[in-house]
Amino acid sequence: RIGQGIEFDYCCVHGSFALKELDYETIMVNCNPETVSTDYDTSDRLYFEPLTFEDVMNIVDREQPYGAIIQFGGQTPLKLAKELEKAGVKILGTSPESIDLAEDRKRFGQILKKLDIPQAANGTARSFKEAVKVAEKVGYPVLVRPSYVLGGRAMELAYTEAMLKEYMASAVKASPEHPVLIDKFLEGAIEVDVDALSDGSQVVIGGIMEHIEEAGIHSGDSACVIPPYTLSDEIVEVIKDYTTKLGFELNVIGLLNIQFAVKDETVYVLEVNPRASRTVPFVSKAIGVPLAKAAARIMVGESLDETASSIPERLGYMAIKEAVLPFGRFPGSDTVLGPEMRSTGEVMGLSEEFSVAYAKSQLATGLELPGEGRVFISVCNRDKRNSRFIAKSLADLGYELVSTKGTADLLRRAGIEVEEVAKVRERRPNVVDLIINNEVGLVINTPWGKGTHSDGFDIRTAAAIHGVPCVTTIAAASALVQGLEAIRRGDLNVKALQDYYVKPGDLEATPVAANSENRNSD
Repeated sequence: RIGQGIEFDYCCVHGSFALKELDYETIMVNCNPETVSTDYDTSDRLYFEPLTFEDVMNIVDREQPYGAIIQFGGQTPLKLAKELEKAGVKILGTSPESIDLAEDRKRFGQILKKLDIPQAANGTARSFKEAVKVAEKVGYPVLVRPSYVLGGRAMELAYTEAMLKEYMASAVKASPEHPVLIDKFLEGAIEVDVDALSDGSQVVIGGIMEHIEEAGIHSGDSACVIPPYTLSDEIVEVIKDYTTKLGFELNVIGLLNIQFAVKDETVYVLEVNPRASRTVPFVSKAIGVPLAKAAARIMVGESLDETASSIPERLGYMAIKEAVLPFGRFPGSDTVLGPEMRSTGEVMGLSEEFSVAYAKSQLATGLELPGEGRVFISVCNRDKRNSRFIAKSLADLGYELVSTKGTADLLRRAGIEVEEVAKVRERRPNVVDLIINNEVGLVINTPWGKGTHSDGFDIRTAAAIHGVPCVTTIAAASALVQGLEAIRRGDLNVKALQDYYVKPGDLEATPVAANSENRNSD
């Protein structure tokens, strides 16, 4: 899909460069012309062929390579791992058995039980009937996803049995030869991504990324920050411990990505990927160490001490990744983010302060953040309490607030001045008219469940069509307010990327840039 393989292209290119530095001849197999890995000078030889077993074996028969690296290309090459190994191809790095162990839900569940690592209630199903039994056992809402797919394709949240039936059809179609995975969805949890390296004898963490949006949004679409900005030191230590244990238990050789969810001070494992993830380029840029290069060296026999000794233990700054979303080019598409990836790029903001780094990341996506004027706020019931803090901050910054009746009544009770506007189908002019007439510079609209997703559709699509920034989660709205405050203070500064990187001699003096304050209390 458009723009959704660039991160893996980055990994393939850096892997090839690293191996060439070690005097290996490299052979790239890729049929996507819109990539750097297909440039004539990236590898010694390029095969412009699809990644199927037959095509790869034809190349193997011709080239007789020392081995094959499959963990840089996402899910597609992982599907070929077992077949290639059976055919006599040496798989470099993590073994196909370990890859299958991480993908097989039942076997992986046994590992987590052995290591005493919590996991959300889950099950597998190959039919709608089986799926209903699992969903009733774990409780709605559930996250339905096929195994062995990339970009969250056919991944959906099901709040009812009717929705589950609809989503099972697409999930089975996306990956018919594998069972569908059904997880209890941890609503309101904080999601965390970890990218790590292992050489079999030790595990080194490249970066721990806290998602700014809550769990349920694909990691490719969610903004995230290194180091974690609201997690306590105790939670971070638990995450490090679980990552190390899983790296050893799966016998990972190369890259490892783990997705965690933190809810009520408990750390749950959502998913383990014994391969390069979409976040590897961001982490590499944030810490100043090319993780894909280090992984390639590890896969041909080097140790972590030789390849990754420069990874800093602490950062004295915040690095925030933000997704670039294409909604403006697709009129009529809903801008609500979910478990299926929709972004086509990403940007990064850096600063010693979270608020400044977040503001930079938003400006880098091309958003035109309003310095003054009117802000429309309409939030779901769950977010109403926390919306008061956001509305108060916006009012203090001089913005005029506009809301529909439910949110307006709440804000007035909190002593916040707000103008009431009609809902879309009540009368004219209504909130959509304000957006169309450029009378609103920012929209904050948080849906909840599928029903409210539909209620705000007109508002969000109008904002996308007319280029009005639209925030659909309360956590992102809170972060945006901090960014607007930083812009208002004039705190945005320009600094070269390399000037942020920690020098080896400075490690001990670098403070831990994290706090444990409530993410919604700002």
